[in-house]
Amino acid sequence: MAAAALTREGGEDAFRRLFRFYRQRDASDLRGVVDFSAPGGQVFRSQLSISSVSDQDAYRAGLQPVSQWKAYGLSGYPGFIFIPNPFLPGCQRHWVKQCLKLYPEKPNVCNLDLHMAPEKTTDLWGQSKEQLRRKGSSKWEPRSLLEKLRWVTLGYHYNWDTKKYSANHHTPFPSDLAFLSEQVAAACGFRGFQAQAGILNYYHFDSSLGIHVDESELDHSRPLLSFSFGQSSIFLLGGLKREEAPTAMFMHSGDIMVMSGFSRLLYHAVPRVLPNPEGTALPSCLNQALSSDLPADSVIEHSSDEDWQVCAKYLQSSRINMTIRQVLAEGQKFPEESGTNGKGQAPSEDSYHENSKAKRHKPNRV
Repeated sequence: MAAAALTREGGEDAFRRLFRFYRQRDASDLRGVVDFSAPGGQVFRSQLSISSVSDQDAYRAGLQPVSQWKAYGLSGYPGFIFIPNPFLPGCQRHWVKQCLKLYPEKPNVCNLDLHMAPEKTTDLWGQSKEQLRRKGSSKWEPRSLLEKLRWVTLGYHYNWDTKKYSANHHTPFPSDLAFLSEQVAAACGFRGFQAQAGILNYYHFDSSLGIHVDESELDHSRPLLSFSFGQSSIFLLGGLKREEAPTAMFMHSGDIMVMSGFSRLLYHAVPRVLPNPEGTALPSCLNQALSSDLPADSVIEHSSDEDWQVCAKYLQSSRINMTIRQVLAEGQKFPEESGTNGKGQAPSEDSYHENSKAKRHKPNRV
């Protein structure tokens, strides 16, 4: 059955039907997927708060001046904002390198900590870079540790057992990522946004992310920010109930999504990762050189050719997504809890990322 017919069908768990449709490897009917590079239909231009971010601060974060961004909304989804790649040439490389080389390092937490001794996960980049650089196209080659990475948590570390954050499981949030997030939030009308927690997702072509709602943050008045790099994906945005059929949309490298207001607590999922639509190993935006005249106080760092070779090889079959959240309102504190140390982690990798053999799609977080 075509996606359009499935979308019209209501009833029990309409979301799951669309998820399964797009999850199929032979689902070639992508005509119903919204493409923000050619907006129309239910897509409309969304206004940004241009005066809230100076050009200098945008440059410092590796972004074009906000006046040059394009932003879109979707009919029926108030508070949803889609910003197609607003990054300056070469600046996406910084965030890819941080997600692969720096952010997985201790004291941050990753899925590999569930079943590996701490000393085995202290330098994933160093243990993986040569293996990645030499990697061919065979599916039978052993995967490096970086290729086994599924998620990393930053700041307030999400407790996968209790589905809560806590005051006693917190590490410093990366200052460069906090600055980027604050500029994007301000441009979307959320001045004073504080980046307090991050979940980084690492996808491959056989990966997906189950149907879920992000509701564990104590302050839902602040937006959820989502940044994507590498290969493309299909993102499903649904309603307040799973009986509501979702809207499918493409996410490409450099795209930013903001979920706020009504859209902040909607069901969503990623059923499928796709090769970038240009048909090349990497999207052209990732082949652009970084400008040599970045501001002296820019958070963007130049990547060495050696480091980028490793990142580029990884991204040929992968996608990285960063979701940033403000957990607490200003002055708010966590409620007192008993019987938990706040350090519970996910019971298994497959309860977070779905792989090609998964039978059930459990609710998880973007």
